[in-house]
Amino acid sequence: MQGGAVKDRHPYLTADITGTGGAIKESPDDFIVSEIPAYEPSGSGEHLYLTFEKRGITTLEAIRLIAGRLKIPDRDVGYAGMKDAVGVSRQTISVQRVKTEDALALKLEGVRVLSAIRHTNKLKLGHLKGNHFKVVVRDVTADACTTARSVFQILQQRGVPNFFGYQRYGAQGNSHLIGAALLRRDWQKAVDCLIGEPDAVRDAEWRSAIAAYQQGDLAGALRRMPRHCRTEREILQRLAARPEAWEKAFSVVHPRLKKLFLSAFQSCLFDKVVEQRLENIDRVMEGDLAWKHVNGACFLVEDAEAEASRAACFEISASGPMFGSRMTQPAGAVLALEQRILSDEGVSGDAFDPGSGLRMAGERRPLRVPLGDSTCLVDGDTLRLEFSLPRGSYATSVVREITKTF
Repeated sequence: MQGGAVKDRHPYLTADITGTGGAIKESPDDFIVSEIPAYEPSGSGEHLYLTFEKRGITTLEAIRLIAGRLKIPDRDVGYAGMKDAVGVSRQTISVQRVKTEDALALKLEGVRVLSAIRHTNKLKLGHLKGNHFKVVVRDVTADACTTARSVFQILQQRGVPNFFGYQRYGAQGNSHLIGAALLRRDWQKAVDCLIGEPDAVRDAEWRSAIAAYQQGDLAGALRRMPRHCRTEREILQRLAARPEAWEKAFSVVHPRLKKLFLSAFQSCLFDKVVEQRLENIDRVMEGDLAWKHVNGACFLVEDAEAEASRAACFEISASGPMFGSRMTQPAGAVLALEQRILSDEGVSGDAFDPGSGLRMAGERRPLRVPLGDSTCLVDGDTLRLEFSLPRGSYATSVVREITKTF
């Protein structure tokens, strides 16, 4: 979903602050995200909490670098959340059987250790309150800060639409398409989507490899495909040996990667539900599974009027589906809407259990989230935004409401 697609329908906004394109993230320091921990380390214990800053690499890549240098298995490293390679990220991991001085002495490309403090338990996924963001938007109009403050106020009142957004769909923006094809068992489509489109990559050789594949030149595609595209190369090798054996070729994809594709498709469907309910995103309906923000529990709304005050004070919000084979279902018009979106994609809930250990059980996710700690400052034609969001939510959901182009 592009910002422009929402611009005409979104009930929140009326103005665009970007005068000449609103360039965002021109340099790594244009986007900084810092974790807000669920608790602080105690100062004693067998686990060492390392807070580090990374640039240009993902969380998993940083973990591999750190674990490799400290000579410990990757699986022994605990982390609270995942961050992608965009911009600058500051986050914490936990390690065992490591000396504090050894951790602080680490010097790695793209990673800088900021602190090392001991604690009694391993850090686990979800041990996180949220994230604090600093975002720079360049080439803005003169009234950008006034507009941003107005948008912040509305988002604080009504909530931030909890979109996953384009960054959830991989480097080529195609992960959800691969997941959809996998569920439909359309193996040729799955392979086509995984190889991707030439316009989606910058590297000239990579573009030529994709173009060769689309022209049916498997040998040429394999010859040109970059070495780091291991999965693509393995698929092409299988197809070169057995053309048209699409399912066999796709079977080389690692199960963990297949799970990511399925998760991306779940995210895409959730985004469709959010967009359908934007106009009344701060309200609940009969049949909703209302999300309690205090603990993430859900309950069926039987009387929307009786629950209206709880929604108004952000105690509860309507939830949407991360579709799966065992997801709790809403009722009434809410169920009909969600089933229609699923039907339009040509899949059913049962399809999310394709076998081979790939079952996606499904869960609920709030359609909106609260915005906290929001400030803005203009310096010439540059707008600097700061805000925080709960864990699992994306800064792009806020920035798109302000810029209309992100």
